[in-house]
Amino acid sequence: MINTVGIIGYGHFGKFLHELGSQLFPNVDFRIYSRRIEADGELFFDLKTAAQSDVVILCGGISEYETQLMSVLEHALPETVLVDVATVKKLTTELLRKHANGRRFISTHPMFGPDSYKKYKGNVSGFRIVVTDYVLKNNDYQQLKNAFAMLGFSIIEMTAEEHDQRLAETLFLTHYVGQSIIKAGFSRSAIDTLSFQFLMDAVESVKDDKKLFHDVYTFNPYCKAVAERLHKAQESVYGEIQ
Repeated sequence: MINTVGIIGYGHFGKFLHELGSQLFPNVDFRIYSRRIEADGELFFDLKTAAQSDVVILCGGISEYETQLMSVLEHALPETVLVDVATVKKLTTELLRKHANGRRFISTHPMFGPDSYKKYKGNVSGFRIVVTDYVLKNNDYQQLKNAFAMLGFSIIEMTAEEHDQRLAETLFLTHYVGQSIIKAGFSRSAIDTLSFQFLMDAVESVKDDKKLFHDVYTFNPYCKAVAERLHKAQESVYGEIQ
């Protein structure tokens, strides 16, 4: 039975997971560790206390992932389950396999965030969670899958490599186009077509995630080829209209 959940890192996504978790699991005590917020013993705790929860969710940036993982492992209990929610999966899975030393973990990527949660007014039905690896008893894993399915989530299993490749051609591509549109200075107007409104919805959903954009490009080995492919296509299209 899960009584305590530690959230390590309280940025944009960490805050969202705390909000979501509190609504879905009202009987669970959440222990949050943030370097920016002083421990109060009620919601915010020191790293040791948060890391000694039944479940610990690693919510730091991708570039800080290994450092955060090593810090948590110094304090985590043998029975603690580590949950990886990073946007890249090959890197984090390899780090968990390298450092966790047989401890229980599950490597996931929730394919939603605070914007989609608000858009669907808190209805998580159909929200997808990708699972790429785990070290759990099969019984425990199946129970966990069933519990989240009962809440309405859709669990998708694939390898870390497949996840990163698909992500480069979807989420990263959205970020890449979005950042390009922002840099070019395009914005909404009074005569927007519906298609342009959809485009700007996508742009606005990623505009504040510059660090994530750069981290995904740096640590997902498939992103460079996607960026080059799009750049080449843009040059080709531009050439065709000259």
